[in-house]
Amino acid sequence: MTAQIAAVAIFVIMFGLIVLDKIERHIITLVCGAVTLIVVFGVCMKSTDSIIETINLGTIFTTEFWYHVGQNAESSSGINWATIIFIAGMMIMVEGMARVGFFRWLCMAIAKLVRYKPVPILIAFMLVAGVLSMFIDSITVILFLAAVTVELAGIINFNPVPVIMAEIFCANLGGSATMCGDPPNIIIGTSLGYSFMDFLTNTGLVAGISMIFVIGYFYLCFHKELSHGQYESRNERLSQKTGTVVTGAVAADTSKPPVTITDKKGFYLSAGIFMLAVVLLITHAQTGLTVAFIGTFIALLTIIAAGKKTPEILRKVDYKTLLFFVGLFIVVGGLEQTGILNIIAAFIGRISHGNMMVMVAIIVWVSGFASAFVDNIPFAATMIPVIKSLASSLGVPLPVLAWSLAIGTDIGGSATPIGASANVVGLAVASKHGHKVTWGQYCKFMVPASVIVLAISTAYIWIRYI
Repeated sequence: MTAQIAAVAIFVIMFGLIVLDKIERHIITLVCGAVTLIVVFGVCMKSTDSIIETINLGTIFTTEFWYHVGQNAESSSGINWATIIFIAGMMIMVEGMARVGFFRWLCMAIAKLVRYKPVPILIAFMLVAGVLSMFIDSITVILFLAAVTVELAGIINFNPVPVIMAEIFCANLGGSATMCGDPPNIIIGTSLGYSFMDFLTNTGLVAGISMIFVIGYFYLCFHKELSHGQYESRNERLSQKTGTVVTGAVAADTSKPPVTITDKKGFYLSAGIFMLAVVLLITHAQTGLTVAFIGTFIALLTIIAAGKKTPEILRKVDYKTLLFFVGLFIVVGGLEQTGILNIIAAFIGRISHGNMMVMVAIIVWVSGFASAFVDNIPFAATMIPVIKSLASSLGVPLPVLAWSLAIGTDIGGSATPIGASANVVGLAVASKHGHKVTWGQYCKFMVPASVIVLAISTAYIWIRYI
């Protein structure tokens, strides 16, 4: 009982400090993780085995960690090293792509393709955000998309805020489609043994359906504002900035995409490595290569391709996020080892009376609501053992609960400015360039979009699986 109280207290304090955002996240989780090891496992439980199981280092040195035949689930108890290694590898790959100008080139090329018109840019960049976020961390996607959007807005005279908000939502939606799209999905996939294709054929399908409605929603919300304005004044600014001849409503040219590439050879190598990563992820269930192996292999290829630029890439990797995961997994491990998560699962089972439809609705909407106000990563990590306990105790299909959790956490995070890291980054870029967005402005458009997608997702799961 004492261990349970201590584990819950540490978890609540950790969550509270993360929400207050006064101390860096990785420091909070690492300190709370250390306290969990010492107080919960050492003092209260006096269990060395619990400490070893939670730190979970032994799994790294097993063959199954790097290669397996058939379905393989990493232990959800303690630190999920497969998640951390995979995210680290993808971070290195993304930094390599950013160094050679890949993302800026892509954005400018698409903007040129739609002739620099604001409404087509809105739709095109929403699609780009959704597709890229299926394979690359949404924070990186939004960082580059928002920066290019602000730059284009300055050239052709439109308000970038509506476009950035739409990009944020679509990045979070696209991230829900695959196992590597969002950190919660990576945790769910590695913990429960689901592959890239498992996600794509389940959450990916509902994300694709939702994307159609979302594009229509944001078009209705913003097309008048983006269409409004004098093309003549925009074109005058174009002419002054680029020196090009303007005819009609569109400039002859504003930016030639190739000039955004800083290293041509590195650009082609990075593009090739990215495509290889996509192929390996899509086929990893067939090849037996785990995500830990893929992350490590892709990171090594990026380092080899970067050559002398390797130190620059490694310096830019977000090590704080990786440390955040380490501490988080330890704290959640404390809840699991003390049986708290089984109690939560039993409570959900009681209030749903074992009804699958009610259970799915609870997981989708509670996950969505919670993720709107607290980081969806710790919430997802906490809920995985809960849904496992629900599946085993009530005999309900675990995959259905997993897809419900993934969709709820990924989509709910879009509803508020603090719900997901991509939101914070995108709005920070806008604010830095003089386009400050209030909570009211943000929630006015993003809450309805979130409700629409959560409703579609709930209906989808009910119809397909129940």
